[in-house]
Amino acid sequence: MSKLLLIDDEEDVRYSIQRIFASPDIELATAASGEEGIKTIAKFKPDLVLMDVRMTGMTGLETLRKIRATDPKLLVILMTAYGTTQTAIEAMKLGAYDYLLKPFDIAKLKEVVGNALKAANDMKQIVSYQPLLESEDYELGIVGRSEPMQQVFKLIGQVAASDATALITGESGTGKELVARAIYHHSNRNEQPFLAVNCAAIPEQLLESELFGHEKGSFTGATVQRIGKFEQCNLGTIFLDEIGDMTPPTQTKILRILQNGTCERVGGNAPIKVDVRVIAATNKPLEAAVAAKQFREDLFYRLNVVRIQIPPLRDRREDIPLLVNYFLKKLAREHNRTPKSIATSVIKTMEKYHWPGNVRELENAIRRAHVMAKSDAILLGDLPPEISGSTTGPSVVPLSTIASEAASTDAAALARQLFQWAKRDPKLKIIPAVERELVIQALKETNNNQVHAAKMLGITRATLRKRIEKFGIMRELNVK
Repeated sequence: MSKLLLIDDEEDVRYSIQRIFASPDIELATAASGEEGIKTIAKFKPDLVLMDVRMTGMTGLETLRKIRATDPKLLVILMTAYGTTQTAIEAMKLGAYDYLLKPFDIAKLKEVVGNALKAANDMKQIVSYQPLLESEDYELGIVGRSEPMQQVFKLIGQVAASDATALITGESGTGKELVARAIYHHSNRNEQPFLAVNCAAIPEQLLESELFGHEKGSFTGATVQRIGKFEQCNLGTIFLDEIGDMTPPTQTKILRILQNGTCERVGGNAPIKVDVRVIAATNKPLEAAVAAKQFREDLFYRLNVVRIQIPPLRDRREDIPLLVNYFLKKLAREHNRTPKSIATSVIKTMEKYHWPGNVRELENAIRRAHVMAKSDAILLGDLPPEISGSTTGPSVVPLSTIASEAASTDAAALARQLFQWAKRDPKLKIIPAVERELVIQALKETNNNQVHAAKMLGITRATLRKRIEKFGIMRELNVK
């Protein structure tokens, strides 16, 4: 759950914003002055502060200075009803994340707050990159014991200790942003902001404004001055994902920042000094783009100070069991339950798959299997058809396949689950309970055909009839 603190001396504004952000996903606290806000920050420990600029007592600017002095990573969004003054702009120079004009456009307010909360969450998630024996020891990690991943771990450790620009390359879904965040969290700038920008996700005409800001009136719709990500991230780290999609004009501005630490807002002509570490990533071969005159050669060499190449999943298949284990435990934590087990044959099938979507595709496959599994064991039929090899989609899995996979499932994990049930229900006798459930399921699968059900269970029809009578199943299933 995200924590949002609103500091405003107007009761009506506090009431309105409380209603706008009333959500199970956001815990909101309020303060009626800067002084009260400083005290609330110490107790409430918010992820984001939404604060008015003009307040009685301590002003928004004074409050912002105190916040930045004690916690430079805490993101602050300023609000003002005085768009013609330079007060909000001065606040941005002090390190505010963004500012908004009153009266609010609710959609814009939600967008800015949502982006800020995501940025705050990114800074909180510490990425471990050591190949720990138990992957559940860290909440968000880069998992792998293979030799290619060992090389990645070594490079992260070496580059994190410096301020060198890093270029992370690799196919889509390999975990480039995780590597960038690992570098940030183990760097000397880890107490300063970290902002991630996906250059491919922002329209070309808006990317320059997003990165460098713009002056009021510089283009249609630029009704106020806007501070760019580089200014917001001063003294911190900026992650430029998919930098290969940048247009030549934007590339030139990035080169200028790397060369002399200055940038200009769109429509402006005054250089702005910034101190930002740049980590870039791409899934495109930049050398080929340079040769084709699509990417600046001088920028490429400025970015390529330290190259970290992340291997595709197909080149480190020995990490698949560890990754599967990690994702299953992650899902168990999310759902507050015991991790599901997985058949050995399923793991072997996944090791043979080519994984064009890499680790991201693997996680999605495990999430899908987690939902589709009819028990606490994931079987081959629970995987997406393109991975399991099925061409008929999610149809009924043959019993012979289920039986074969069930035999290879982690029996110890299943037994532990059964005993957990027995602990919760002292009257439950495990073997009769399991036997009764198997009989019921077999009869359901065969539409009460006892001959077929007995064959599925591996017993005679006479034995099946005895079990039906013993467990009183006749009325429940209308068995004749």
